[in-house]
Amino acid sequence: MGKIRIAVADSPFPNLAPAEAVLAELEADLVMADAPTVAGILAVAARADALMVTYGKITSEVIAGLKNCKVIGRMGLGVDNIDIDAATSAGIAVVYVPDYCVDEVSDHTMAMLLNMVRKISFSNQLVQSGRWEMPAVAPLSRLRGRILGLAGFGQIPRAVAPKAQAFGLTVITHDPFVDKAVAASAGVEMVDFETLLNSSDFLSVHVPMMEQTRSLFGADAFSQMKPGAVLVNTARGPLVDTDALAAALDEGRLAGAALDVMPIEPPPAGHPLIGRDNVILTPHTGFYSVEALEELQIKAARGVADVLSGKMPVYPINPDVLGGTA
Repeated sequence: MGKIRIAVADSPFPNLAPAEAVLAELEADLVMADAPTVAGILAVAARADALMVTYGKITSEVIAGLKNCKVIGRMGLGVDNIDIDAATSAGIAVVYVPDYCVDEVSDHTMAMLLNMVRKISFSNQLVQSGRWEMPAVAPLSRLRGRILGLAGFGQIPRAVAPKAQAFGLTVITHDPFVDKAVAASAGVEMVDFETLLNSSDFLSVHVPMMEQTRSLFGADAFSQMKPGAVLVNTARGPLVDTDALAAALDEGRLAGAALDVMPIEPPPAGHPLIGRDNVILTPHTGFYSVEALEELQIKAARGVADVLSGKMPVYPINPDVLGGTA
């Protein structure tokens, strides 16, 4: 048997030392693609035993060209950039890391919410421009007693809930895949989607990106939201129709929005959400900390190593390929 070869489609990391340390037990060679294109990926992955990817698109075309691949490791908590059906049909396991940045994203969510409520960024802009004017910042409203709605109740929103409750917020959620008892145990009320929309003073998006959820928060949802509500999105950009969001802000239906993700990143010049005092935009940094990225590489590499070693990984997307269940 030749030496194990692990291809890397793309990497935003300064280096891959944490992953290499885990994969050293396999005495594997890591080979980086020159570009995350179909041709670039297959140039290094066609005969590889495994493929690791961050943002690159692992399409059915890429998967068809993987002749020896046993596992695709996604260095991230979503798998919408991988054709799971094609991988499963090809007998390739897919592993991911759904729990590496729970603290970071839940903290970022709360930071954006608090910034909007207290108008921190707007106030700073005024002062930096020489305007020490409290009336320009008014009105401000008390946080305690208001309602935070969480769209989705996976690991990240479950971490948001106690942080929000510590500020006196009442937390509600909608998630058709989570039992009411799970939410109740966290002091969170499970409601239907309509109630989530029309009851929330602040609505934070935490649903997975699928075709069914694309533009879930669009004109229809905004028309049902509580007047003066604030939208926060730290999940996936395409979940929110940003043109419809801009229109809702223009109409005064929504009071503001805070987005860490956009449908197109970076947003094009002249995007209707840029340049607004009541919108906060951060460049997809919610997941980031030095510690989180190290954890991400280690866990993704561990999943790949487990499959290549004949073990069941902790987070398989398609466990049937490996003869198991999730």
